[in-house]
Parts: sequence; structure tokens; C-alpha cells
Amino acid sequence: LLRVPLAAPVLAEAETLVPESETAIVGVTPAATRIYLTEMAGGPSQVRVIGSNGGDQGRLPLAPVSAVGQVLALDGDTILYRSNTFVAPPAWYRFDPQEEEPAPTALRTHSPADFSDTLVSRIFATGRDGTRVPINVLHRAGVALDGSNPTLLYAYGGYGICLAPFFDPGLSVWLEQGGVFAVANLRGGGEYGDAWHLAGNLTRKQTVFDDFLACAEHLVTAGYTNPERLAIMGGSNGGLLMGAALTQRPELFRAVVAAVGIHDMLRVELDPNGAFNITEFGTVADPAQFAALHAYSPYHHVVDGTAYPAVLFTTGDHDGRVNPAHSRKMTARLQAATSSARPILLRTSANAGHGMGTSLNEQIVEETDVYTFLFDQLGMTYVAPEVALAQ
Repeated sequence: LLRVPLAAPVLAEAETLVPESETAIVGVTPAATRIYLTEMAGGPSQVRVIGSNGGDQGRLPLAPVSAVGQVLALDGDTILYRSNTFVAPPAWYRFDPQEEEPAPTALRTHSPADFSDTLVSRIFATGRDGTRVPINVLHRAGVALDGSNPTLLYAYGGYGICLAPFFDPGLSVWLEQGGVFAVANLRGGGEYGDAWHLAGNLTRKQTVFDDFLACAEHLVTAGYTNPERLAIMGGSNGGLLMGAALTQRPELFRAVVAAVGIHDMLRVELDPNGAFNITEFGTVADPAQFAALHAYSPYHHVVDGTAYPAVLFTTGDHDGRVNPAHSRKMTARLQAATSSARPILLRTSANAGHGMGTSLNEQIVEETDVYTFLFDQLGMTYVAPEVALAQ
């Protein structure tokens, strides 16, 4: 964070108020005598308080593993900010420096989902090059780390996009049945800023896949699950991640859900919207980038006679972002190649695209299909939770 005088705003002569660090600054909110810096710290947010003349004055006491969105300055040094966690829906809080804790306001989202006994922790896997890769893990209290838990690992790892903590009431279905849910903050994303993104794009894309595989292995060695009870899920760029993971380490997973993914990396830039991806993946016109693309392109690394895990591909007939042909041809290739009896399925939504704008009814139906697939493949028997009826 730099400061320049308005009378002579010369960037080369700027004063450094906050030096660069491993966190990424995503918001600056000036108040009367201080500055509130919203930072991305590996996925979750932190809000640092900086004096108007520099100097770290501490951090806001946020809920653990939370995401902070908009921050608004009020009178003096008081602010309003919007925040959520994996287990608490978005709400606005008021922070007055004269008080010890932020105060919740009436501006909040209410959800019928009950996460009151859900535990959230941050653990770290070790990447192939020794880098610590964060994993956010959710499960109900009382889950034993005996290696037997049905576990769903979700990730994205691309375009500098950060997987910040998000509130999804549908996850209560998974957790209340004894499932473990994990979100990996891979390189290629923006969780630690530009350097984290650039470490996993273009010819370095394999780093994303290596990070993901390290996270999956860590969930096994840490006692959360085993390969027969481990499922993975991702969409769009995360769908590509699923394709790479299942072709590079098919024995590590029992089930895969790949939504609206890219799977033929040698032809994707020829799609109507394909040129958009060149800055992230590279181009076949460049020899070094072609070699990198060919080295991991999921479609080109399906091997006949391999026992692949169960896979559910999902796509939309009207996807203008990723050609649905990728999911279709990857389904056909795996069906022809696999030596296992595990299903390779394709689910197509006739009136949907890349996810945005999908009707609520279609979202419910698709999520039901996904959970049905996962419950079946991981050997989970659904037990309806007890619901207290109003008297």
C-alpha cells in the first residue's frame, strides 16, 4: 500500500505504508484515523488495521475461517462489514474500535440448515516441491479419524480465482450423513496473490494437479478416509482438474464428479469461446506450451484397460463458456477404455449453460443426482434426520 501527496502524485516517489507480504490485499477502507485492509490469507480473509501514518495496529477479531466481502466506513473509525463462514450464512457486522468485539446487525441471511455441531479446521498438505497447500475440512463433531469416512474433496485451481469460505446449505445433507467435506486452495488460484496464480498457469499447470493429488493423499494419510471412500468434485477449470486427476491417479479415488469441464486441451482454443483460455493454459501454436498441454490433456491420457473410478460428467446443452462436446467425448472415451465395472455417466441439462442462470428447480434436481451418485458409489445409506415438529 503506497501513499503519494495529491499535490505531486509521482508514483516513483511514493511512500510505502504497507510492504508486500504473502497475503493479497483485496480491499482498502480509509476511516478517520486508520485504514482497514481486507486481505486474502490463503483463502480465508483477515482485516488488518493500519494507522493513517503507517504501522500495524492489529487485526479485526473475525470468526475463524471466514470470508469478508464489502466493508463500509461510518462515522469516525467505525465500519460495517459483510462476512460469512462455511457454517454461517452472510451477515453484516458493526465494528467500533471502542468495543472489544464486532456486533451483529439485523442485516443477515437466515438458513434452515443446521451446522451447529460442524467442526471446521485448516490443515496443510505438502506439494511435490515442498510448498504448503491449505485444505479446509468440515465434518460433524464425533467423526473419528479412522480412515473410513466418506470424503468429498472439492477444488478449482485456476485463473487467479480464490476459493474463499462459502456457505452452502446443501452441504448439511452430506455432513449429517457422516461425510467429510474438504476444499483445497491450490496454486493456480489467487489465495496468496499473483505469485500463487502464476505458479500454476501456462506451462506450470501440472503444479495444480500435483497440489490436488497431494491434498487427496494427505486426507488419506491423516486418517480422514481411504481411496475406496474418497470422491472428488470440480467444475469448469475444476472439471479439467478432475479429468487430470482421474487419468493420472485413477487408483486414488472411488468416484469423480466433473462439471462443465475442459478435457481436450489440444482443441479447446478452436472452440467459439476457446481463445479466452489461451492466457491461462497457453496455445498449441507455441511449441513449449503445446508440449505442456499435451502432457496433461485428460482426453489424450485415457489408457485402454485401466480400472477407472466411477465418473459423473455434467454439462449443459447451451454452455457458451465450455463446449459440452468436451464432456461428451470424454465420457465416450472412458466408457470404451475402462476395465472396471464402475459407471461412467453423462448428465446433460437441456435448458442450462455454464451454471449461471440455471433455474432453482434444475439446480435442485442436479444436486440430487450428484448426491445420489456419490452416496451409491461410497456405500452410504441415507438416514433421514429427525426433525422436531412445531407444536
